[in-house]
Order: sequence, then structure tokens, then C-alpha cells
Amino acid sequence: MSKLTERLNALSPARLKGIRRGIEKESLRAQADGKLAATPHPLALGSALTHPHITTDFSESQLELITGVHASPEAALDELVHVHQFTYRVLAELGDERLWVSSMPCGLPTDETIPIGRYGSSNVGRAKSVYRMGLSHRYGRRMQTISGIHYNWSLPDVSSEQYFALIRNFRRHAFLLLYLFGASPALCSTFVAGRPHELQPLGDGGTMYMPHGTSLRMGRLGYQSEAQASLAVSYNSLDGYGASLQEALTKPWPAYEAIGIQNLGGDYNQLATSLLQIENEFYGTIRPKRVIYSGERPLHALRERGVEYVEVRLMDLDPFEPVGISAQTMRFIDMFLLHCLLSDSPDDTPQEIAELAHNQHLTAARGREPGLKLRKAGAEVSLAEWGATLVDEFAPIAAALDAAHGGHDHADALAAATEGLRNPDSLPSARVLAAMAESHDNSFVGFVRAQSERTRQAILDLPLEPHQLAHFEQMTQDSLDAQAAIEAADTMPFEIYREQYVSPARLGIRSRAAVAA
Repeated sequence: MSKLTERLNALSPARLKGIRRGIEKESLRAQADGKLAATPHPLALGSALTHPHITTDFSESQLELITGVHASPEAALDELVHVHQFTYRVLAELGDERLWVSSMPCGLPTDETIPIGRYGSSNVGRAKSVYRMGLSHRYGRRMQTISGIHYNWSLPDVSSEQYFALIRNFRRHAFLLLYLFGASPALCSTFVAGRPHELQPLGDGGTMYMPHGTSLRMGRLGYQSEAQASLAVSYNSLDGYGASLQEALTKPWPAYEAIGIQNLGGDYNQLATSLLQIENEFYGTIRPKRVIYSGERPLHALRERGVEYVEVRLMDLDPFEPVGISAQTMRFIDMFLLHCLLSDSPDDTPQEIAELAHNQHLTAARGREPGLKLRKAGAEVSLAEWGATLVDEFAPIAAALDAAHGGHDHADALAAATEGLRNPDSLPSARVLAAMAESHDNSFVGFVRAQSERTRQAILDLPLEPHQLAHFEQMTQDSLDAQAAIEAADTMPFEIYREQYVSPARLGIRSRAAVAA
């Protein structure tokens, strides 16, 4: 019996049923013609600062819809559908905007005219906007308009040490999720205007693509940063991870020092001149997380109380799914994460970290290329063979989860993944290109416009019970009241607030890193 099977057998059905997950889903608001909607965040959706389920990400035009924590994929999806129903109704009442159903953005205006998220006049609200201004100076606004799905996951009684072992294995095997679920092989040429890239033109409608691409969002054009590439963050322990982040959050970075905290007119350019302004600026495919107290820094929370859950950050929006992800995909992620948790997980090394970056970029750009080879411990291995080996190892996990929950949903998710490895044409990235070719003259914007309108109509056609509508309307009002109360209570000058917030003293003490979750 393998170690993985032994460890799996030690998990009781009750503990397996204790898996919890939640979804954060980003989407741009777009006009009917496929261009970015530059209108403010609708007041009828509530306060982006305080609403528990509807906020904005980088841009004022970029909605983020959030579920609570749920015991089943269906329960999480049900809540996400309800949030979408209310959101689409508000957008329909205000005009002709819709949610853009692709991770890669719609037609974008010039970089400086992409609107940054606004959160009111309070110190915490201003800090959120200044942080986004910093992102725009550091990376440009176009990169920040990329959207995706974050999948938050936990299992009862997992220690911080075990979560970091899971994270190391996740990073090793992340290529499989990019291959199976990547859905961004093409984009609008406005995204790369004036930037070097390796994309090829497709048709004459302003579409660029990679013929065997899976997730351009997670490739070299996506969430990338030369400055952050200098950060070889290790995930061997909470102490080591915290030390890496602490240095990035406190060490001045020359290029960002040149930008300065404020411009000559006194407007804020960024929160800090360090390599990272705050923890959330660190890009990664997965993050250790902990619910934070009001005003608390995320690193402080991790060091004081340990890892509570992980946030999977590499999932593209699936344009063929009404809310961007399916229950079957969620079940596969559950199995994938359990496999990462239960498998041996040696410490990472600088050499391996470099290999993983190579594998991510290669899979994103050329994942469906026949015979593609990735790097593993210095050797070249076939993506398809490595992926098939992993999926085979998921079989006992699928069986255990199906035994705990009843039915065969996990076995079905596994079968779909096996088919994806055998038949790349069945993958979302291939289906996107096929649909573009068949019905939209190879136009990325044409395909996503049509799919966005189809999705909008399908969600609007779903019945929303009067009590559900009243519930959302009450949340809107409560959030606006909460923002007003925060603003009324503020007395501290913003500069003092900023200096205190970015102070190294707020990051916790390394030696107190919690071991147990």
C-alpha cells in the first residue's frame, strides 16, 4: 500500500466531508460593443468597501463577486448564482452593460484612462485606491484588468506545516490545472499594444493567440513582474515564507523609490516604495491565508494564528459556464488539493523554483502542443505522461470522496480529466478557439461578446425569489450605511494612517510564527 493510500485511509468520512470551499470571481463590466464600461461601480450594488459579496478588484469597472464558505460545490455555486442574478438585474436596470465572461479583457482604452477602484473618503478606503495607483505605476493598468477565479479551500485539523507541504506540491503540479482548465488562448490586440510579445495574429479582427495556448493569463503576458521575479520565495515553512515576505515589504526598491510616495502636486502615487506595497501584491498561483481582524496585516495574522486555508489563484474564467466554473471542476480541484496534502512533499530549492516558473510559462503558452516536455528534477518529461500519472494517483481519492458523499461525481470528474489528457481538443482552451473559428470569424472579441450576452440572458431568465431580492437590497443599504459610519468616525490624517499601516511593526514577530492552524 502506498503512503498516499495509507494517509487517505486515515482520513475519516466525516473529515473528508469537512472540506470547505468558497469562490471569489472577478469580471469586467463591458458595454454591448465589447469595450470596457468606464462607469462608476453602481450604487445599487452597494459599497465596494463594505459589501460582503459584491466589491471591485483593481478597476472601478472590475466586479468581484464572493461567496461564503460551503460544504459542497453545489452550495457554493448556488450562492454565486444568486449574487450574479442580483448583479445582472442591477446592470440591466441601469443600461446595457454585461459581465465579460473571459479572463482576458475586453477592448481596453488607453492605459491611463482605465478607472482605478474607488472606496470613499475614509483612510481605509483611500489606502485601497492608493494601493491600486501604485499597481498602475508599477505594472500598468492593462495587466490588472485580467480576471480569474480564486478558490478558497480548507480541511479540518490541518497544521500550518501541512498546508505548506500542500502548497509545495501544488506548485509542482500546477501545470495540470493550467492544461485542463486554462481558457484564455487568445486575446484582444488592445491588451498588447506597444508591448513585446510572442503571440500570433489570428484573422484580421484584432485577435492575437497562441495556437496551443491554454492560459495566456498565467503566462508571460499575465500577472508578471520583473521585480517580483527577483523574489525566490520558499514555501518550506511559515517562518521562511514570512521572512521572505517581510523583506519584500520593508526593503526599498530603487525603481519604486524613483516613483515616490507622492507626486509634486501632493497626490499619492503608492503606499510604499518597497518591492511590495502590501502582501496582496505578491503574485502566486496559491497563497496561505487566514481570516484577518479589522486593520490587521495578513502576514501578522499568519504568524500569530497559523494558516487557516489556501487560496488557489490560477483558475481562468470558463466562458462556457454561466458563473465561470462548474461543480465538476471544483471536485477535481478538491481531489488535486487532497493529493497535494497527502503526498510526500520535499523542501523546495532555488533550482526547482526556477523549473516551476519555466513549466508554468510553457504550459500557459504551448500546453496543448503534441509531445510538449516539461522539466522535472533536471530532466525533461512529457506533460501528457506526467499529467496521466498524477490523475491515476487521484483514483483512490475519488473513490474515498464518493464513498463519503455517495454517488460517483468525483469519479466522473476524474474521467473528464483523463479524456482531456487523451484528447486536447476537448479542453476549454481548444473549445474557445474552435468556437471563435466556427461562428465568429476567428474574432476573440466577437466570441466573448456573444458568449457574454448569452450568459447574461441565461442568468436574467432564472427566477429570483422576492425574499432573495429583498435580502440583497438590504445588504446594499447596510453596506452603504457601514461605509458612511467608517467615514464619519475617521479623525486621523491619512499620511499618519499610511505610515502606521506600512510599518514593519505591524507585520508580526518571526519567532512567534504559529505552527498549528
